Amino acid sequence: MTPSLPISIVRKPQDVLETLFGYGEFRSQQAAIIEAVMAGRDALVIMPTGGGKSLCYQVPSLCMDGLGIVVSPLIALMADQVSSLNQLGVRAAYLNSTQEFSVQMDVINAVRNGELDLLYVAPERLLKEQTLEVLRQIKVALIAVDEAHCVSSWGHDFRRDYLELHLLKQHFPNVPRIALTATADERTRDDIAHNLQLQSPDIFIDGFDRSNIHYRVALKDSPKKQLLEFLQQRKDEAGIVYCLSRRAVDATATLLADNGYDALPYHAGLDAAVRARHQERFLREDGVIVVATIAFGMGIDKPDVRFVAHMDLPKSIEAYYQETGRAGRDGAPAQAWMVYGLQDVVRMSQMLSESQADEAHKRIENEKLNALLGWCEVTACRRAALLNYFGDTLQTPCSGCDVCDTPPKTWDALESAQKFMSCVVRTGQRFGAGHVIDVLRGADKERVQQLQHDTLPTFGIGGDLSEAQWRSVVRQLIAQGYLYADAARHGGLRLSEHARPLLRGDVPLQLRVDATSKGSSSSKSRSNRARSEPAIELSELDTMVFEELRATRKRLADEQSVPPYVIFHDATLREMAQLRPATANEMLGLNGVGQTKLDRYGAAFLLTLGGGDAAEMAGPDYESQPGLEEQYGSWSDEEPTEFG
Repeated sequence: MTPSLPISIVRKPQDVLETLFGYGEFRSQQAAIIEAVMAGRDALVIMPTGGGKSLCYQVPSLCMDGLGIVVSPLIALMADQVSSLNQLGVRAAYLNSTQEFSVQMDVINAVRNGELDLLYVAPERLLKEQTLEVLRQIKVALIAVDEAHCVSSWGHDFRRDYLELHLLKQHFPNVPRIALTATADERTRDDIAHNLQLQSPDIFIDGFDRSNIHYRVALKDSPKKQLLEFLQQRKDEAGIVYCLSRRAVDATATLLADNGYDALPYHAGLDAAVRARHQERFLREDGVIVVATIAFGMGIDKPDVRFVAHMDLPKSIEAYYQETGRAGRDGAPAQAWMVYGLQDVVRMSQMLSESQADEAHKRIENEKLNALLGWCEVTACRRAALLNYFGDTLQTPCSGCDVCDTPPKTWDALESAQKFMSCVVRTGQRFGAGHVIDVLRGADKERVQQLQHDTLPTFGIGGDLSEAQWRSVVRQLIAQGYLYADAARHGGLRLSEHARPLLRGDVPLQLRVDATSKGSSSSKSRSNRARSEPAIELSELDTMVFEELRATRKRLADEQSVPPYVIFHDATLREMAQLRPATANEMLGLNGVGQTKLDRYGAAFLLTLGGGDAAEMAGPDYESQPGLEEQYGSWSDEEPTEFG
């Protein structure tokens, strides 16, 4: 199965970047990474989502002799990247379980005949003996392991299939390998290099800061109301809302639809055809919101997602970073919004306890959950704390998070913490926060009396704080590692080994004063409003032109059966609307416009702009190009991973 649009590949990375991808210069460390791989060295690349990881293996694959192999667990991402590459004329294909046998054989034959430059393949498919046998007979230029955190038990998305990828070193000893991920702290990075047996890899850490994302975290008060307040000014924006359960997904999607939003549910309980249809609408249409479990979004490369909202606490900082990273991939301002509560911690702990993972893995996951809770409770710059978790630094406060917008007040909570922990001990370290608070506040409740906890010395000594204030104390004590919810005892609170100095009063304790729900959920702060504006300021007339260009892009995308952003990103259209190129050469100077896309789509966009030489442009007529579905089957394979 050979793409019908082969191109004559030049051999210099800069020429490939300009001629094929339409960019004038490499970003950050991309050039150095490509140079290392082309020199035959292994590399480990940590680069934020949207930072350009794909070019780090796509460009050298197109410059070197042989086939570039890309290992990915994400079917949707394979299809998406192959679609984009085929639009550029690159000879790329993917191989996974969604394809019919005849299609798989076409791909294998194309590999044998040297008709492909890039092959995307799932790890378990790559390691099958019949696949390895074919690849050993050809020249392999490089092997890229994408989502490389999956190889580490310390990573947030560990996959056992990835553990066998160390065998690639034996099968292809002289082929450079490049491992790439957006989310890996220091011990995860060490684990990746060890488990993949990378040979003295060059390590490139490109920073973790997504400066275009504004972070906002609020306590759960009335979560549905809080979500509607957040979305109030986002009627026409594409976004993702994450919920922990299928029931919550369905309820939230219905809530948003009833309030005038184009919202669609997505979870494993829906029919596969429904999931595929909802994913397709999200990719192809503007202003669609998907309400989903975490099964949605892996491998989704939609650049113009303007917000990611979490209605429940994710399982780790890595998972949060990965999920929020699906917003603002085009570099334009985006929002990461989340509400959470103590009940989230208890529920996640119980889910972890009931999982089939071994005890070591459960311990790791529990550490990560506590680290995320601690991040939620920070009193200094939220972005700086997020970067610090990954070993990165921020020199000054970011002015791009809720903490910097409105710094929280703190209070001396030592005595209150001692009261609470003492009550936890006296009630046997087996009750949840609600019961301990009832005892502290002297509540006249039947359960307190039945257990004779109204006779304890700690009964009624906490009447100075409200129930909400005590819950804040509990949450922050857990976040700081003094307490933990014991999942084996149904979420009962226990003191950690670090609690003794605090009980003795040997260490001070400052806790944050929780903002009111109105203040915490408001999305109208000066900084937030500023970051909601487009990356390129457009005049009223420019905006009208931009919308006309988007309509042209939508028509072309429908004809080619691809998502609109595969034609051009919004950022390119904004630049086009502002500069209004009148000739092919002027259009070629725009970011994201290479020769192949100019030949294919330039005439249509110049015609929309009223350009003078649209009719004279050389190159194949875009309307004559075969659809990608005809070449490779549907691009919208909806299963998020190769795994069951």
